[in-house]
Amino acid sequence: MKSYTEYLTFNTPHRRDYINITDTVEEIVRKSGVKEGLVLVNAMHITASVYINDDESGLIQDYDDWLEQLAPHEPISRYRHNRTGEDNGDAHLKRQIMGREVVVAITNGRLDLGPWEQIFYGEFDGRRPKRVLVKVIGE
Repeated sequence: MKSYTEYLTFNTPHRRDYINITDTVEEIVRKSGVKEGLVLVNAMHITASVYINDDESGLIQDYDDWLEQLAPHEPISRYRHNRTGEDNGDAHLKRQIMGREVVVAITNGRLDLGPWEQIFYGEFDGRRPKRVLVKVIGE
């Protein structure tokens, strides 16, 4: 069995952003040489997420609106976490809802995703560099 690891870095211009990383992950899988196995893609920061869904602008805006309703950024005084001097209590909750990682099967050297499935990096407290781990394992 072999393994291959790469780290992606994102520094989004906005507090919240949603970036399709499917092609990047597919390229990493290709570079790994793994034909049959799994790829783990996980956000390495507690205010960011990796998730799978459809790449449709209306849906992405629906996600953003929904998350902002569930855990609005303001007023920042509503979150005990922000008493530490931070202003990102909402981002921690958004990450918990959207999840930390995805695992995708690799079949014949390609991501084995269903129709319309795409891999996204979700940023909930941007404007600084954050990493995503991509680890490929298999044969």
